[in-house]
Amino acid sequence: MPNSQVLRDMALFVEVAKRKSFSQAAVALGMPISSLSRRIASFEQSVGLRLLDRNTRKLILTSYGEAYLAQATRLVDEAQQALDNLVAEARGPSGLLKIAAPPDFWVLHHLSKIVTDFSAVYENISVHIDLKPTPVDLVSDSYDLAIAIKEPRETSLIVRKVAEVENGLFAAPSYLSAEGSLRTPKCLSEHHAIVSDGGAGTTWSFTRGSEIVSVAVSGPISCNSPSLARRFALAGQGIFNAHHLSVERDVTNGRLVQVLPEWDLAPTPVYIVTTSRLLPAKARSFIDYAMKQLPALMVTSHRGRQSGLRLRNHNQ
Repeated sequence: MPNSQVLRDMALFVEVAKRKSFSQAAVALGMPISSLSRRIASFEQSVGLRLLDRNTRKLILTSYGEAYLAQATRLVDEAQQALDNLVAEARGPSGLLKIAAPPDFWVLHHLSKIVTDFSAVYENISVHIDLKPTPVDLVSDSYDLAIAIKEPRETSLIVRKVAEVENGLFAAPSYLSAEGSLRTPKCLSEHHAIVSDGGAGTTWSFTRGSEIVSVAVSGPISCNSPSLARRFALAGQGIFNAHHLSVERDVTNGRLVQVLPEWDLAPTPVYIVTTSRLLPAKARSFIDYAMKQLPALMVTSHRGRQSGLRLRNHNQ
């Protein structure tokens, strides 16, 4: 294990390397850029290798820096976790937990409940949630974790698939009365679909037992907001793909009807994303708590099975 001074300099290097910016790292560390630059330069001199290339407009790692970053990150994370565990052992998990999440109905329906109850149990942890419609940079924006409904492309991130949200097709009774009911998925080609991709080029895939059917759909109205698509559907403008949870009340009240209920659409996966498996106690506590609470929030669908939300082992 490196001595304390080397470990501190190593932590500074990791912060700069991850953010690829001295200015962003300085803000995160709460120190002047000039001081940070001097410390990194001194660290490079002590190891006898140039780790960061400052001659380009964008800070990049040298080949030595790339090779060193993974090992340095592991050592810094282990040291930080050891300290965090010691503090947590003395007074319990604490600090600000910053979470990024999509403005999706699943988040509004479940996450708000989980966070409310979590805050009551862990009084020393403050929770801040940012609703982000696009993927976030966990490092640059200093998030402890993110909830995502699309698997991140960044391979360095730790992705835990924790649940699957059930989907279905829904339409207003007025639309089906005017345009006719559907007997098979192929009938969708003759109907108006409310889609998210500019009204064209969208394919909905269905399964029923061993049968698999894919249908190209389109319509005169499209939007990238699930809540707005629901409003269009309620107004009788077409058929839309939605989470069962988000339209449960509309179906109960008769304002929407499920279309082709005997056919299954692919569920929407839900992930918890972090930058490391070595998490601080506040993040570990939240993930563990959320996974314990999710079963109680599961709903039973009209088809008599556990639906709306299907759980997955969070260690995956």
